[in-house]
Amino acid sequence: MGFGKRNRAAVVVLGDIGRSPRMQYHALSLARQANLEVDIVAYGGSDPHSALLEHQSIHIHTMRQWGSRDGILPKIFRPLMLLLKPLIQFIMLLWFLCVKIKAPDVFLVQNPPSVPTLVAVKWASWIRRSSFIIDWHNFGYTLLALCLGRSSRFVSVYHWVELHFGKMANGALCVTKAMQHELDQVWGIKATVLYDQPPEFFRPALLEEKHKLFCRIKKDMFKPDGPTDCISYGITIKDMQDPNTTLFTNKIGESYYDLKQNRPALIVSSTSWTPDEDFGILLEAAVMYDRRVAALLNENDSNGEEVLWKAIDDGNTFLYPRLLFVITGKGPEKEKYEEKIKKLNLKRVAFRTMWLTPEDYPLLLGSADLGVCLHTSSSGLDLPMKVVDMFGCGLPVCAVSYSCITELVKVDTNGLLFSSSSELADELMMLFKGFPDECDGLKELKKGVLEMGLSARWANEWEANAKPLISKAS
Repeated sequence: MGFGKRNRAAVVVLGDIGRSPRMQYHALSLARQANLEVDIVAYGGSDPHSALLEHQSIHIHTMRQWGSRDGILPKIFRPLMLLLKPLIQFIMLLWFLCVKIKAPDVFLVQNPPSVPTLVAVKWASWIRRSSFIIDWHNFGYTLLALCLGRSSRFVSVYHWVELHFGKMANGALCVTKAMQHELDQVWGIKATVLYDQPPEFFRPALLEEKHKLFCRIKKDMFKPDGPTDCISYGITIKDMQDPNTTLFTNKIGESYYDLKQNRPALIVSSTSWTPDEDFGILLEAAVMYDRRVAALLNENDSNGEEVLWKAIDDGNTFLYPRLLFVITGKGPEKEKYEEKIKKLNLKRVAFRTMWLTPEDYPLLLGSADLGVCLHTSSSGLDLPMKVVDMFGCGLPVCAVSYSCITELVKVDTNGLLFSSSSELADELMMLFKGFPDECDGLKELKKGVLEMGLSARWANEWEANAKPLISKAS
């Protein structure tokens, strides 16, 4: 095998392990494919996938997260707290990596964040005589620059630390060829490309699985306590409690399920609600879709929304369907955009925000009709994991265009790209015209996703690219 005598690996994430899917997959592969005992050192918060929790060789060590109390501190103390935070994180990381876990053959660390993570893991690798491998998801200094600006001294210091300790690693993985080239030519670091690929639990959902999922999330879908829209109109308490019908499906008899003809198109967007994802683009595109469809169908605005909603509730279908956007994820700008959504006043478009379990999230992707990705990348060199997950579930994608996104999204084969809200609105109009039976463009993209995804799985990619590097470094 080439692995060291300890037969252990440590996966290090200075973040919520439940929201770090790539590092979860690393841990599973280290345990399953390399037959190692795996210690995960990370923050808690969100539950990881049950496959990690159930695996006997994977041990999760949860660090206490730094509490944000900046809002109650006098301004004079805030710079001091910003300097104190990485110092406390550094000490805590060293304690876990050098005392709390057994000495591993290799530390595999997620970057970013770079400070103090890379410093702490390098020190721990010296102390414990272990190898040190960095998995480059992005560049930490470019993320910091989104908040402070590229000219900030803090960004310059962060960049130096990231570069200096990045070069000290025994090996490196990265997520794109563009990032591999940048690391090689600019940073002097040789990295192996390990493309994100979905694990086996990301797949298209069966009709029975869809129905059961929609039953579980009925309350989130219908929002009985919220304002009425094209989704919640006409829904009664009886509908909420009926296990045989959902917004999208019916159960007929003991084991037969069918999809409703006048169901809305289900569009999923996963977001971390951060500045590198301009959610405003999606809101503007939704408004454009709503207005353009009304104009094409010669709808009289004076009739109000309820005329349309009653017609849909009565079972009528239209050339362009209702769109239901389900936005998953947690992050700092969520509440701001939820307030904006409430003020949109749309006739045939609705939004729902929710957080799903690690088991239900793949089912939602596998039940949807389209995925939307707003990720733009602070460096322009990483790829969105959420799109990989969508492809694994057979879901075509509309994604924001940037420098290296074509390494993942193949236009007119598995998805489309857009650079503005108007372009996204055009794509929604084109893809969903004639939904659900006569939307040929959407069907072709779905077919392309399924054909390209037959052999593209995480286990295969990890076996070919990550395992040899880790084995050599151990």
